[in-house]
Amino acid sequence: MTASSSLGPTVFVLFGATGDLAKRMVLPAFFQLAQAELLPAQWTLIGNGRGQKTDDEFRDHVHAALTEFGPKPEDGPWDEFAKRLRFAGNGFTVDDAGDLPSVVADVKKELGEDAQLVHYIALPPSTFVDYTDALGKHELVEGARVVYEKPFGTSQSNFEKLDEAVHKVVNEDQVYRIDHFLGKESTQNLHILRFANGMIGGVWNREHVEQVQIDVPETLDIDDRAEFYDATGAVLDMLVTHLFQVAAEVAMEPPLSLGAEDLQSARESVIAAFRPLNTDEVVLGQYDGYKDVEGIADDSTTDTYVAARLWVDTDRWRDVPFVLRTGKMLGVGAQRVSLIFRRPEGPVKHLPVDGAVLTFDLSGNGKIDISMTVKEPGPDADLAIGHLSLPLESVPEAHPLSPYARLVLDVLDGDRSLFTRPDGLAYVWEVAAPLLDARPPVQSYAAGSMGPGAANELAAPTGWLLHD
Repeated sequence: MTASSSLGPTVFVLFGATGDLAKRMVLPAFFQLAQAELLPAQWTLIGNGRGQKTDDEFRDHVHAALTEFGPKPEDGPWDEFAKRLRFAGNGFTVDDAGDLPSVVADVKKELGEDAQLVHYIALPPSTFVDYTDALGKHELVEGARVVYEKPFGTSQSNFEKLDEAVHKVVNEDQVYRIDHFLGKESTQNLHILRFANGMIGGVWNREHVEQVQIDVPETLDIDDRAEFYDATGAVLDMLVTHLFQVAAEVAMEPPLSLGAEDLQSARESVIAAFRPLNTDEVVLGQYDGYKDVEGIADDSTTDTYVAARLWVDTDRWRDVPFVLRTGKMLGVGAQRVSLIFRRPEGPVKHLPVDGAVLTFDLSGNGKIDISMTVKEPGPDADLAIGHLSLPLESVPEAHPLSPYARLVLDVLDGDRSLFTRPDGLAYVWEVAAPLLDARPPVQSYAAGSMGPGAANELAAPTGWLLHD
């Protein structure tokens, strides 16, 4: 698959180019696209930062980032890639644009004045308004695409102010709000497998599904993100962003097409049917030792764990619990969406509650698993649970991309189907409002456990498929 032939000259401006997100995610994604020959025939990436670097110093920085996080420079077209890297330093504010306008002008002389301009703001959400205002002030938004990292806002009122500020400068069709969970191969298969296979689509409803689990436990601690994480927590970092969006992928009604407008509309409209969270059905936790981390206050009540029961008030899903869980320093690390099917009435008795499960593994290149109840081979009629597994990278002609690489490619191609819209995000904050307004007490849990025991009741009667 080669997209470069269909993409015109592109100037990609990466704000926060020397920051953690850029080196871990965005720069590796760009290099992966170069490896796969999916970048435009003509492109330049301009890194922007408050400090000053020469182009060669920035290239050294990118080389070091790729060496640490991959793909390795020696495994791809590094020399050709490095030639396309530039740096524009001295910051970028409304009052002082630094070196960026002149560097963009120079690059456009090389690539052509009609080169597509893409701005990627790989910075905390507190900077979004200032950088957007600066783009408008320095006339760098006409025809441009602007990518915003998650979370797009930190509360309902903050989201509304941010959305208004952004739309004063750019039109909605220029905005790409990135949520990398939507770029995962298995997340995309949530609708492909369902809409392309009658045997799956026919049972994708409350008549057949007893419970949906969206489970993203992490074994990692907060690493070097203490300041960011203590101001955010698991609810804002994961629940109202990734997990709600994945729930919408599961719960959506069939769109008219898989085009960007129809797919976005299907996803965002079902979020409007999410019932506001009931705090009696939410468990917050904080792992023992969190407050010992440098930079965390001794009296911090930040949640490093959240489990919640979500209800979708549509005819398809009414009364089917969607149970969502994520947290740091847990005993198992995974990213899974599981549809647990009802046990049928009939002659086979004493069926296990987890004897029929369709699971989408969102980690890595993705995998689809099916668990089913079968007769245990042998002379008796004992029951057993068998498993079928389809790693998506094993599909013929598979060319898996990392989520960031897929979404960066979609930005370059102008495809907004896997990006969020303001109407859906407005609904998200309405759903989360009861929890944000009156948080339940934060319970402690041991590092290496699966979180507070109180969360086990949320997944009853099935119980969490992932457990100690």
